Amino acid sequence: MASDTATARAEPETVRARRRFRFGGSRLGGFILALNLLSLLILFGGALLLNEWRRGLIEARQESLGVQAELLANVLGELGITQGDPYPMLDDRAAALWLRDNFIPAGQRARLFDIDGIEVSDSFRVSDTIPGAPLPPAHPAGTALAPAEPSPRETARLARANAELSAEVERALTGAPQASLRRNEEGERVVSVSLPVRHVQQVLGVLTLEAGDVNATLDAQRRALMPFALVALAVNLLASLVLHLFVARPVMRLSAAADQVRLQRARAISLPDLEDRKDEIGDLARALESMTDTLSTRMDAIERFAADVSHEIKNPLTSIRSALETLPLVKTDEQRARLTNLLQQDVRRLDRLITDISNASRLDAELSRDRPRAIDLNDLLGDIIGVYEAGRKPDEPAVRLVTATDNARVMGRDVPLGQVFRNLIDNARSFSPAGGEVRVSLYRDDSPADLPLRIRIDDDGPGIPAENLETVFERFYTSRPKGTAFGANSGLGLSIVRQIVDAHGGRVRAENRKGEDGSVLGARFEVSLPAVGKRA
Repeated sequence: MASDTATARAEPETVRARRRFRFGGSRLGGFILALNLLSLLILFGGALLLNEWRRGLIEARQESLGVQAELLANVLGELGITQGDPYPMLDDRAAALWLRDNFIPAGQRARLFDIDGIEVSDSFRVSDTIPGAPLPPAHPAGTALAPAEPSPRETARLARANAELSAEVERALTGAPQASLRRNEEGERVVSVSLPVRHVQQVLGVLTLEAGDVNATLDAQRRALMPFALVALAVNLLASLVLHLFVARPVMRLSAAADQVRLQRARAISLPDLEDRKDEIGDLARALESMTDTLSTRMDAIERFAADVSHEIKNPLTSIRSALETLPLVKTDEQRARLTNLLQQDVRRLDRLITDISNASRLDAELSRDRPRAIDLNDLLGDIIGVYEAGRKPDEPAVRLVTATDNARVMGRDVPLGQVFRNLIDNARSFSPAGGEVRVSLYRDDSPADLPLRIRIDDDGPGIPAENLETVFERFYTSRPKGTAFGANSGLGLSIVRQIVDAHGGRVRAENRKGEDGSVLGARFEVSLPAVGKRA
């Protein structure tokens, strides 16, 4: 029993030591978190990288347009479109003809503004290309055509585009080249560069070049983002698959195994491949197996207990039935008194047996319901011994506290611990001779650091046979030496004592007290319990 308690006490330490090396106490949790973080890092990394590409492409496009605008501005001066005699001026007509006769690459637009920011020339207007859109369906004959008016949304978009362009031109008229990403009249994003047109140092106007291939550039960026998104999606799908294979399916197997145990009324559950895992699923499988083993052991114990109870109850009942069947045949008062006395002994025995069986059956519930607290054994033993002494009859053995010690506090439940000492004292009194004495000793021995508190109960009875020093703690074990009262022991008291002491992390043992000549002076029961705090 002690080894089982030590093993149960060591198991949580082993589990805690194994979990120290896991992320947040969870290996699966760390693995899942790592996979999700990896997919997010891939996605964020791709987005940041593409953002740099986008910025670099736009800047490169602006730089290219700036070089073109500078070349065009120089050509305007060489062709005499910008004049300085007698006054610096910009030849609007020559500029318009020059834009018409010179090649402007497809997708680009060149505009020229004078010193007042008024548009002088536009390559879209002087080119041979006539922009347009499909005509609306024809109206029936005889119906008046409503004048085409732009919608409020188109009006607002046009106003916003003109305002952005005017602001860019005004900044360029101050003499500083401008570059921006804005929307044109059609609502499309364009890369725009505005360069001052000078004659020597005098600003005569602004040349603006626009490239409308921004959407194509952004589409290329979106296509470039797709591999990163697909990789992130693949990682997430892999994480989901891993979760399914390593978490969902094992849990489903454990659930199916538990249902099988319930439906087939099996006594154990075993999934060896899951028990070998070093994560929470393995812990769960081992816990379920341990739980079913514990339940199976408990069920076996209940079955044995029920069989023992049936057997023990049948003995006094058989005796009572025999006495009742014999009672009508008795002719003398002496024989009738003897049978009546036998019936009373059997009834007392049956009552004691039923009481102990009831106490034993409620013990597990009481131990799990009550919360442990610090208990002073000096006070507890003093109260118990005081009750015995107050109700002792002259021919009953006395109960005396021989020794006590300071700092005898234990973490436990006072009612079950009180039952331990009462059962031991009752057992010692039942085997002690009339006028004898039961001695209770409380002392502390710090040499075994785990169980320093010792409580001894000594009697002056015949002692315990050497071969029965361990079996006395088994259920329904009774050994009645000659001269002891019949039916005074049910065989459950010492079994209850061991069960309660084990639940408090302690140990109980029995031995015989011997004299110098080796003769048995009586029995001794020693309870060892863990202490609360250190000795002062």
